[in-house]
Amino acid sequence: MPTECVITGIGCVSAVGVGIGPTWEALCSGSSGLRAISAFDASAFPCSVGGEVFEGDTLLSARNYVPKSYRKATKVMARDTQLAVAAAALAVRDAGLVTRESQQDPAEFTYAPEELGCHIGAGLIAAEADEIASAFVTAKDDAGRFSLREWGEHGIGNLQPLWMLKYLPNMLACHVTIIHGAEGPSNTITCSEASGLMSVGESRRIIERGAAKACLSGGIESKVNAMGISRMGLCNRFAEIDSGDPEPWRAIRPYDVEAPGGVPGEGGGIIVLEDAAHANKRGARVYAELAGFGSAHAQMRTLGIATEFDCGMGAPVEEDEGLTDAIQVALRDAGISPDQVDAIIPAASGVRLMDTAELGALERVFGDRLSEIPLAVLTPYVGQLFAGSGAFGLAVGAMMISEQRLPARIHAGRPDGRVLAGASESVGADLRYVVVCTGSLAGQAAAAVLRRPDLE
Repeated sequence: MPTECVITGIGCVSAVGVGIGPTWEALCSGSSGLRAISAFDASAFPCSVGGEVFEGDTLLSARNYVPKSYRKATKVMARDTQLAVAAAALAVRDAGLVTRESQQDPAEFTYAPEELGCHIGAGLIAAEADEIASAFVTAKDDAGRFSLREWGEHGIGNLQPLWMLKYLPNMLACHVTIIHGAEGPSNTITCSEASGLMSVGESRRIIERGAAKACLSGGIESKVNAMGISRMGLCNRFAEIDSGDPEPWRAIRPYDVEAPGGVPGEGGGIIVLEDAAHANKRGARVYAELAGFGSAHAQMRTLGIATEFDCGMGAPVEEDEGLTDAIQVALRDAGISPDQVDAIIPAASGVRLMDTAELGALERVFGDRLSEIPLAVLTPYVGQLFAGSGAFGLAVGAMMISEQRLPARIHAGRPDGRVLAGASESVGADLRYVVVCTGSLAGQAAAAVLRRPDLE
């Protein structure tokens, strides 16, 4: 019998809440978390709104999610890492696991350290502008201009100690494994929007081959910073929205031919994925089973990075072939047909060229029935989460199956008639199978099939 993998804990951090409870409440009530960016002065950017992670009136801090003895380490955590540490702590608590973070006797741990793995998708972490700028200003020549010679001889030495370690993508998994004593297989996947789902797929394979009994898995990223907004703005990913707009979510209109683009967000999700036999033995609550997974890669033909005037990578495409393949593989892995899928959680970025390619893939897989399958559209709530998007979608999908309910859709436009993505209130639904899928900036794609745990 193949090993079954189930989701027993969910840790979400996004603009709509910290933890799956507040997140689910916001999604069902239709309350967007998008607002004017507060972490820095974003007024010079065409898009000065985003999805930031708050706790009360302040931005989330990892200090509240680590043992007291580890708080000093939060000083060398980039924003992405702090969010991952918080999400992992929330997932562990939600699953009822006892890990090293509890400071209890190792004999009380739910799993031995070597039985707990960790796989977290990450993005290209941007250096904090004030940190690097304070070093740059010390690298001037006699004329007051920036000098590479002065930078090499003096300026680089004014970066804070451990500066490089702070911004390595594997630092998310690094800190999480240290805090929770996860000494089983660990990995970091950096494949843009596909990173989170691909990390969950990696965890599933690790558990299936018996290398771990449980894994902390998912993806987190923050693009709410000057470098992130600059890079993605050059790729035409963001709409022009002023910070004074009282309802910025209205500009995020997935699958609408007149959609102006998305907004930057931060956060994602980390889940506890367990061998079902071990989860049942300890009496764990099961949200959903991870019944199928697939990943693929599209040809580099402007998936995501193209602009309407073509940026040299070819012409826009009508179908993300990598996403098509990933969904089909996931369905085969789960042993189901497209006709058995009850809901879909796609990337739904609100970026027209990406939505076009995604819609083409969905239509290829689901055919005419696509217009009857409800979509959970999350970007108007939280913005674009990039490496965290797929994992956040997976967390929401698990909650949908557990609660047998569709979250509300907020959409101020008119989405393509081929897809059921328009505005809708939260409603109860018979959800047996939910597909979570995403393409990515560079063509990687991933898909997962969640199954209601009481199904054979």
